Amino acid sequence: MNKKLLLAGLCLLLSPFLLFSQTDRILPQPKTLVAGEGQLNLQPGTVLLAESASARKSAHLFNGLLEVKTGFQLPVQQAAQTTTPVILLEEKIVDGNPEAYTLDITSEGIAIRGGSSGLFYGLQSLFQLVEMQGSEAMVPLVRIADAPAFGYRGIMLDVSRHFFSTEQVKKILDLMAQLKFNTMHWHLTDDQGWRLEIKKYPKLTEVGAWRDSTIIGQYYDFKPFIYDGEKHGGYYTQEEAREIVRYAADRHITVIPEIELPGHSSAVLAAYPEFGSFEVQGGAARGSIAAVNEKGEPLNNEISTQVPGYWGVHYNIYGPTPAAFGFLEDVLTEVMDIFPSEYIHIGGDEVPKDHWETSAIAQKVIKKEKLADEHELQSYFIQRIEQFLNKNGRKIIGWDEILEGGLAPNATVMSWRGEKGGIAAAKMGHDVIMTPNSHLYFDHYQAEDKSTEPLAIGGFLPLEKVYSYSPIPDALSEEEARHVLGVQANLWTEYIGSNQKMEYFLFPRALALAEVAWKTREEKDYASFIRERLPEQLRSLEAQGVFFRIPEAAVTISLDAAAGTHRVQIEPLVAGAKVYYTLDGHKADQTARLYTGPFLAPTPGSGQEPLVLRYITLTPEGRSSNEFQVPIE
Repeated sequence: MNKKLLLAGLCLLLSPFLLFSQTDRILPQPKTLVAGEGQLNLQPGTVLLAESASARKSAHLFNGLLEVKTGFQLPVQQAAQTTTPVILLEEKIVDGNPEAYTLDITSEGIAIRGGSSGLFYGLQSLFQLVEMQGSEAMVPLVRIADAPAFGYRGIMLDVSRHFFSTEQVKKILDLMAQLKFNTMHWHLTDDQGWRLEIKKYPKLTEVGAWRDSTIIGQYYDFKPFIYDGEKHGGYYTQEEAREIVRYAADRHITVIPEIELPGHSSAVLAAYPEFGSFEVQGGAARGSIAAVNEKGEPLNNEISTQVPGYWGVHYNIYGPTPAAFGFLEDVLTEVMDIFPSEYIHIGGDEVPKDHWETSAIAQKVIKKEKLADEHELQSYFIQRIEQFLNKNGRKIIGWDEILEGGLAPNATVMSWRGEKGGIAAAKMGHDVIMTPNSHLYFDHYQAEDKSTEPLAIGGFLPLEKVYSYSPIPDALSEEEARHVLGVQANLWTEYIGSNQKMEYFLFPRALALAEVAWKTREEKDYASFIRERLPEQLRSLEAQGVFFRIPEAAVTISLDAAAGTHRVQIEPLVAGAKVYYTLDGHKADQTARLYTGPFLAPTPGSGQEPLVLRYITLTPEGRSSNEFQVPIE
């Protein structure tokens, strides 16, 4: 095939200046980018020339994005036509990395080269470069060579605490794909709900997928808890789960399922109490049991048969019994049939040992296997599951608690309680995914003044702190650092029960994470991120109907002591947004002053409090931010 790029329908417009404002909008920022002079008019007749089936699939997905932005799609062809202009998609591994790509927009035309994933990412970058100038779709002349710094770039979506539809999950996958994430960790089971159909055990979804009620407010707001009285739940059929897996794979995203064990199993034991640590007769467990209700009162030697509607660590856990292991192997067999991922996440976190301490069954296993204590029993439990998965060609990932009592031989550790667990695992020669709650728990508040924010679990995680994170701890040697596969943010949904709130907590922090996952520590630049890439990305998110948190503007205040004034400059971080402000201490809304450029603010006299700038940002679509306050001093 003649792969020469034909320009008959690509109109080349020369410009005397370098188009940095247009090329700098790609997020994550490419490794190398050289801006040329001029632009190309991307016309509807231009052909996406894609020889491989994978490239054609990526081309069609690109077209879906392009139509939203421009109103037209490009024809996709496998063979070149001599009179038709083309954008060449050549599937060819670049620098030995299937995720690397090159993108050339030159006077010779447009060409993207890379492996299957690389071509997909090159098209995402091309899409971000498209700019409507009146009715014309323009792209700048540019040469890009790009590749990710980390092979694992993930977001964990918890659908157990609150259930989300397949349509919403797909929307999040679409957004992840645009930002070049390649893994969705799907948290499908927990105390408050089981979300995946298992055909051999129908009560998992008949009983375990539903709770009668959910507490209102924060965990500590009301004692005893006050419940909303509304039944909540839902689950994905196996065909729906397969559809999510296919949808993600088309976007070069692997879905890793999480089936929690041996803790966080209240929803399972509500449906099948016989898989707990005590012999069950008529729904009651025989023998001493340390489970408690939300008031801290004993459960009177009974395993709760209700899916709980309150958060926190629950005492119900699987028993180390042949029946429980057989159940889990049956479940995981069906899970493996749905999810082709190399990894299966098995949880392993927050496992209270009270049941095992008082269970004759558990104590018998400890004695028989010559285990030191219940911690080693947890390790024994996880290693049994790992052996089963390894035999079936899969590997396990677990939260860093799986280090307790001895790490399973082939396990990958997901380090969430800071970096300590990840560092320890890497030094032991185990692979690690960094997801510390200090920097990457997206269920945390986004402002210090919590009264201005929606209800969250706690903590404070602003955009800048996310961006500051580096997945490679200083404590690791160069050899040990090779075990850090990458980075992941976690969105737990105890306090996130709607699509809009999910998007509010994910964005714009997921934009910062995209660069954390794609770039090295030395390549990142927060000032460049918030001024050059973030504004256009947020405008694009709004055009796609994403309910992101409108971030604080970049406010610069300088003092002219001689004149007794301050110069105030406000740069909204959403392209095309307006800012309304006050200086008199009163509320800022759309009746306040419209910011039109830097202004002078007086300095109060001796003994007077500083003035306070209060402002809101109004997006191009008319959404208002929270009100922000900055002292002028």
